[in-house]
Amino acid sequence: MNVIQKNDLPAYFPVMLVPKGNEITPARIKLGKLLFFDKRLSVDESISCSSCHKPELAFADNRAISPGVKGRLGSRNAPTLTNVGFNPVYLFDGFLETLEKQAIVPIEEHAEMAFNIIEITSRLASDKQYQKLAKKAYNRELDPFVITRSLGVFQRTLVSSQSKYDAYLTGKAKFSEAETKGLDLFFNQLHCTKCHAGFNFTNFTTQNNGLYDSYADSGRMRVTKKESDRDLFKVPTLRNIALTAPYMHDGSLENLNEVIRHYESGGRSNKNKSPHIKSFLISDEDRENLIQFLNTLTDKKFIKKHSN
Repeated sequence: MNVIQKNDLPAYFPVMLVPKGNEITPARIKLGKLLFFDKRLSVDESISCSSCHKPELAFADNRAISPGVKGRLGSRNAPTLTNVGFNPVYLFDGFLETLEKQAIVPIEEHAEMAFNIIEITSRLASDKQYQKLAKKAYNRELDPFVITRSLGVFQRTLVSSQSKYDAYLTGKAKFSEAETKGLDLFFNQLHCTKCHAGFNFTNFTTQNNGLYDSYADSGRMRVTKKESDRDLFKVPTLRNIALTAPYMHDGSLENLNEVIRHYESGGRSNKNKSPHIKSFLISDEDRENLIQFLNTLTDKKFIKKHSN
């Protein structure tokens, strides 16, 4: 792996790891972006990556489950792609190691694009713009290698680091009284950082948060086959959280108030529930203060940049 770090990132952001041979270049970004918004990547040309990961919603969706081709529904909510290039693992199962590998999953998933990356290559073979960019970016014709790697490069550019919270940390903004109280609740009283820690508000682990006694989706166990991984899902980032409703792996909670009330309850008695999930009691005012703090994680510049 080689490393890069954008000059405009705050000092508390880490260096982003990039696979050797797939360094970020303008040609690769352009190619990956074109593919990200191209509906020809789905079998019936009805959806693109952006159909489920909308830029104006921080590359998430406002539906519990995004419909795939022919209206097919899977079982998982489309997560935000905010700062996805910093993730050490991908998917709610938390087992794929690179964005390049992850790109194949939605393309070939029956409930999503339901296509084949070899057939995509054939479909786009006569597209002169793609072929020109492929040569410029990777010195080869458009093929599965080029498709997956350029998609990875584009997604690594989705860096969000200019929220009000970031400005507050760097002394460029002040919090309101409500936001300050919410910050104290988050970091000091409710200990939310047991899971939502660090620059990206996630510890990148897979956990069970007691959403159900018994889950229809077995979570990480689906890939590891280990009973200890049953009903475990990757802890999501909270950056741009105000834009990414509905919440949870299945989109079952409609708003942040519902999410907070779930954690207040201590969750259901699932055998693999994280020991960090414990009931607590806060006032309506405190609940609103916590939401006000979470709203400071919205990066309006990030949304504007990618929605144009």
